[in-house]
Amino acid sequence: MSKKPVVHKARKRFGQNFLHDHGIIRRIIRAIAPHESDQLVEIGPGLGALTEEILAEAGELDAIELDRDLPPILRTKFFSYGDKFRIHEADAMKFDFSQLRKEGKQLRVVGNLPYNISTQLIFHLLSHAEHIQDMHFMLQKEVVDRMAAGPGENNYGRLGIMAQYYCQVESLFVVPPGAFNPAPKVDSAIIRLTPYKELPHVADDVEQLQTVVRTSFNMRRKTLRNNLKPLLSAEELEALGIDPSLRPEKLPIESFVTISNYLTGKKASNDE
Repeated sequence: MSKKPVVHKARKRFGQNFLHDHGIIRRIIRAIAPHESDQLVEIGPGLGALTEEILAEAGELDAIELDRDLPPILRTKFFSYGDKFRIHEADAMKFDFSQLRKEGKQLRVVGNLPYNISTQLIFHLLSHAEHIQDMHFMLQKEVVDRMAAGPGENNYGRLGIMAQYYCQVESLFVVPPGAFNPAPKVDSAIIRLTPYKELPHVADDVEQLQTVVRTSFNMRRKTLRNNLKPLLSAEELEALGIDPSLRPEKLPIESFVTISNYLTGKKASNDE
């Protein structure tokens, strides 16, 4: 009597939507272009739809999975790869990605990220940017649009500024709900993040930069003069060559860095 295949129902609390459209899977794999010399890391492999294709191309993979029911399924499915398929039962939000890096290699990170934690997880990964070659993620299309937006666009804000501070950001293509089981209620999209080897604009204190960006967008409809009042005056903004009457979404990344570095220097002077 043959055994029934293991059925795993997607769990809402983990934000699971399993990819099943083979055409979309192949398109994602072409975008990633995995190679046997790469050190690949997959976040949330689910039932292994992408995992299978990545392993076929690269032959080796580290996977990080929070749902305890999935690792046994995946270990059975990819048993033939032996110790070249390593699954870490962990929360990616708390995982130290730097521990996976082998000498002389950087990580290539891929994943179909749960919508409910995608932005927090990306901020966590950006803190490991020096260990990462590139990242390819499936995200809610709205999140991808925010990450790729430039100055002057309505969805330009904290997420896009901090992602673009660290990385070159490319929105690749849209994935419809029907490509998943269960189908989400929104479109998804694939994004590529490539950390800069040398940052185009260097903040002296990244935490200060994050504070400036967050404070600037506290009230999107208000001007920099009003939003940044707790940090510096309109006269100080003008002295930096920044128009205090602008709304924050009009300001390029380098201007946020300029403000941040001014405040870092001012604090250092006051501490002397």
